[in-house]
Amino acid sequence: MNEAPEKSGMQEMKATVWIGKQGVTPALIDEVVQQLKKRHRIKVKWLKNTEIDPAEFARSAGAVLIEVRGRTALLGERKT
Repeated sequence: MNEAPEKSGMQEMKATVWIGKQGVTPALIDEVVQQLKKRHRIKVKWLKNTEIDPAEFARSAGAVLIEVRGRTALLGERKT
């Protein structure tokens, strides 16, 4: 029997972090770190006029980039 691949759950989750026109700030990184400690997975969205690199953002927050779709990213807590 074939098992279905593990789904990320991205569609069911609501975004808990929004990146606005100020871009990625130290306060935003701190918020992401705190949310990852509580939830283990968070959904991040950013505005059309905001240019970010999701992989670099995840790295700066010490998170794992699970999935990116358009202007939405799913981040997971890094296992230590």
